[in-house]
Amino acid sequence: MSAFANALILTGPTACGKTALALEVADRIGAEIIALDSMTVYRGMDIGTAKPALAERTRVPHHLIDVLDPWESLSVAWWLDHAAEACRNITARGKRPLFVGGTPFYLKALLHGLFDGPPADEELRRDLEVEAEQVGKEALHARLATVDPKTATRLHPNDVRRVVRALEVHALTGKPISAWQQTWDTPAFTEHPEQAPTPVRIPAVVLELPREVLYERINKRVEVMLASGWLDEVRQLKALPRPLSRESRQALGYRELLAHLDGGNDWEATVELIRIHTRQFAKRQLTWFRHLTQLIPVPADAPNALEQVLTRFQLDFWSKSHAGEIDTQT
Repeated sequence: MSAFANALILTGPTACGKTALALEVADRIGAEIIALDSMTVYRGMDIGTAKPALAERTRVPHHLIDVLDPWESLSVAWWLDHAAEACRNITARGKRPLFVGGTPFYLKALLHGLFDGPPADEELRRDLEVEAEQVGKEALHARLATVDPKTATRLHPNDVRRVVRALEVHALTGKPISAWQQTWDTPAFTEHPEQAPTPVRIPAVVLELPREVLYERINKRVEVMLASGWLDEVRQLKALPRPLSRESRQALGYRELLAHLDGGNDWEATVELIRIHTRQFAKRQLTWFRHLTQLIPVPADAPNALEQVLTRFQLDFWSKSHAGEIDTQT
């Protein structure tokens, strides 16, 4: 049996209200929550990641939160392995795993499996990173566009890490990473892989809000985070005996505050950049969600949002558990 066979997913853009609703869902169905998030894994990164408070984690057990130090690196493969282990442990306790979060790449890996590309070639990677520094990020991105225009369209030139990885995969395999990732077109987690049965489809609900409402919530949440001591939190991270990993220092808002502390933009410009970049991130999330057609939308601000989410989950379970009976009868 797949570790994910009994799991549920509650996702949605940043600031849409996932955490509060997830606690209610977990209370109602006897679930434990697994963070579907690439940054709440890091200790000490609490305010800017909107990490569930201790009281919330006491109310409902949470997993994959505060499991790495901020100088450690995280990959989606690591996260997926540990998510599967958490699911097995939760199921063994007679509870249901509930994934909650909105990291798009992790969500897609959870729903469709993981493209297992070639291992990193450190020398090639360093050469590409040096090239980006010497000739510019735009030139490196243009090089990617010549060998993998599909991936180049998806990636911004400033996303040097992923541009480098895409070029690395092409150099090592002779095949663009976009071609490898086409294997994600169908769900990859199966009950008995050796028998190639029907794939496990994890019931997944996506919370939705009108764009203007979502953006207003984002702006307000940035203000609240900053008023709660976010800059001091970043100062403490900066003072750690080891430097932040490349992954953790790219966390939304943290990179802008680190730049401010290093003598970059003034405070007003920094705050505005955080707002802008957070809204842009939410927009990218919405684009990902639209392409994951198995996500079932529920209005986050509906008075009966909890009931709608529970109903969507139950309908998915009903259709899956009774599919054999329906086929037999028809």
